[in-house]
Amino acid sequence: MAQIRKATARWEGDLATGSGTVSSSTTSQFRDLDVSWGSRTGEPEGRTSPEELLAAAHASCFSMAFAARLAKDGTPPRSLEVTAAVTFDKRDAGWRVTGSAITVRGSVEGIDTAKFRALAEDAKENCPISQALKGNVALSVDAELAA
Repeated sequence: MAQIRKATARWEGDLATGSGTVSSSTTSQFRDLDVSWGSRTGEPEGRTSPEELLAAAHASCFSMAFAARLAKDGTPPRSLEVTAAVTFDKRDAGWRVTGSAITVRGSVEGIDTAKFRALAEDAKENCPISQALKGNVALSVDAELAA
C-alpha cells in the first residue's frame, strides 16, 4: 500500500525580503522551522532550507538502504554515520540543486573495503531518494570502514 507523507509551508512577503516556516504535517516531528531566501543562498543564520531538508532525507534514506544491503550480505552494520551534502548553485538557468554527495563511515565486522564500497555504491544508486534525484543531480558516495 502506498504511503503518503505531508509537510506544510507558510510564506510571507516577497522572495528577497520575505520569510516563512515549514512543518511536518504527518507526524508533527518538526514545527515552524524558519526558512528564507537569504538563508538558502547565503549563511543559514539559524534557518533551514529545502536543500538541508533534502540532505536529511537523502542521508536517512541511504542509511536504511545501505544497512539493508549489508544485512543481506551477512554483515549487518554495528553503526553507520552518514552525511549528505546537497549543493544549491546558481547556473545559467538560475538556482538549482546540482548534487548530493554522501559520506558514510561504517563499523561493520566481516567485510572488506571493496565489498563495503560496492554495497555503498548500490545503496546510493537505488535508495528511493536517490531514485527521485537520479538524472537531475550528480550523486556520489565516499564510503570508508571505521577502524
